[in-house]
Amino acid sequence: MNLERRRSVAAAAIGNVLEWYDFAIYAYAAGAIGNKFFPDANQTTSLLAAFAAFGVGFLVRPIGGIVIGRLGDLRGRKSALMVTIGLMAAGTVGIGVLPDRRTIGSLAPILLVLCRLLQGFSAGGEWGSSTAFIVEWAPAGRRGFFGSLQQASVCGGLLLGSVAAALMNALLTPDQTEDWGWRVLFLAGSILVPIGLIMRRYIGEPPSSLTEMARVAPIRASAGLLLAAKACGFTVLWTVSYYMMLSYIPTFTERFAGLTATQALWSNVAALLVLVLTIPVFGALSDGTGRKPLLLASCIGFLFLSYPLFLMLVSGARLYVVVFVQIVFALMIALFSGPGPAAIAEIFPTLGRSTWMSAGYSVAVAVFGGFAPYVATWLIAITGSPLAPTYYLIAAAFVSTLVIAGLRETAHDELS
Repeated sequence: MNLERRRSVAAAAIGNVLEWYDFAIYAYAAGAIGNKFFPDANQTTSLLAAFAAFGVGFLVRPIGGIVIGRLGDLRGRKSALMVTIGLMAAGTVGIGVLPDRRTIGSLAPILLVLCRLLQGFSAGGEWGSSTAFIVEWAPAGRRGFFGSLQQASVCGGLLLGSVAAALMNALLTPDQTEDWGWRVLFLAGSILVPIGLIMRRYIGEPPSSLTEMARVAPIRASAGLLLAAKACGFTVLWTVSYYMMLSYIPTFTERFAGLTATQALWSNVAALLVLVLTIPVFGALSDGTGRKPLLLASCIGFLFLSYPLFLMLVSGARLYVVVFVQIVFALMIALFSGPGPAAIAEIFPTLGRSTWMSAGYSVAVAVFGGFAPYVATWLIAITGSPLAPTYYLIAAAFVSTLVIAGLRETAHDELS
C-alpha cells in the first residue's frame, strides 16, 4: 500500500469511527435518554420513545445520501467527506449539551430529534461517500480487502462506543450515569473531530474516480433507480443485523438474559472485537472466492440460526454462553460485512456511484435498520415473547437472499 493510498484510506476510516461511535452511544444510553427526554411511569414507554427518536435520524439518511452523494459525484469524494464529519460532530455535541425535559419542557425532545436529524443526514452521505472512496483507491484484485476496511472502521466506532459505555457503567453509579454520565459519552466524541478534519483536508481523489469522471457520461436516473433498488434489497439483512445485534443487543441481554448493564456492554465489546478482526479476513477471502458465496452463507446463517441462538440467550444462560452467542452472530455479520462494501460498490458505475449507492443503502437503513431496536422492543411488547425479534431477522435474511442470488459475481471484473 503506497503512502498516498494509506493516508487516504486512514482519513476515510477515522471519519467512519467518529460517525459510528456517535450512533452507537445513543443506543447504549437509550435508557437514560428516555428518562431525561421522554419521562413516563412505564419504563418500556420511555425506552420506546428514545428508540423512536433514534430511528427518526434514519428517516433523513436517504436525503443526506442523495445530497451529499451528489456532491461527491460532482465535486469529488473529498468534498463530501469533509461535509459529513462536520455535520455529525455538530449533532453529537448538541445532544451532549442539550437541556432535558425537566429544564426546558417539551422543547427538549424536539431539539433532541433535530440533533438526530442532523446526525442522520450526515451519516447518509458518509457511508456511500467513504465506501466509494475506499473501494476506488483499491489496487486491482484487492477491492474486497480494501472495502472491508470501511466496515472494520464502522465496527471500530461501535466498539469504541461500547467500551466507553462499559467503562462509564463500571466507574459511575446508576444515578451518576443517568444524571450526567451519558452526556460525557457524547462530548468525548468531539475529541476525534479535529483529527478527522485535518486528515481529510489533505487527502486526494481516487485516481480511478478522476479518470472515470472525466471520460464517461452520468448514469441515467431510470438506470440509477433500478441499481439503487438492488442495493436496497442487498442491504436489508446487513442493516437489520447491525442495529439489532450490535446496538440493541446490550439492552436485550440486560432485560431478558439476566446480565447487569456492565456485563451486557462488555459482552457486546467481545463480539465487536471479533467483528473488527474478522471483517478484513472475509473481505480478503472474497477477492479469491468471490463475493456471493460469503454473502449467501451469511444470509443462510441468519435464516436458520437466529431463533435457536436467541433461545439460548433467554433460557437462563450463563455469561459465557451469552458471549458465545454474540460472537456467533458477529461472525455471521462479518461474513456479510467483509465482501459487502466491494460487492455493493461494484453494482454501480463510477460516475453516479456515490449518489445512487448512498440512496439505495440509506433507504434500506431508514426503513429497516434504524427502527430495528424499536421494532424489536415493539414485537416483544405485543407478543409477550423475547424471541419475537428473530422473526424480523429471519424476514430480513429472506429478502437479501433473494436479491443476492440474482446478482452477477463481480469480484474478478474491473471496476466500471
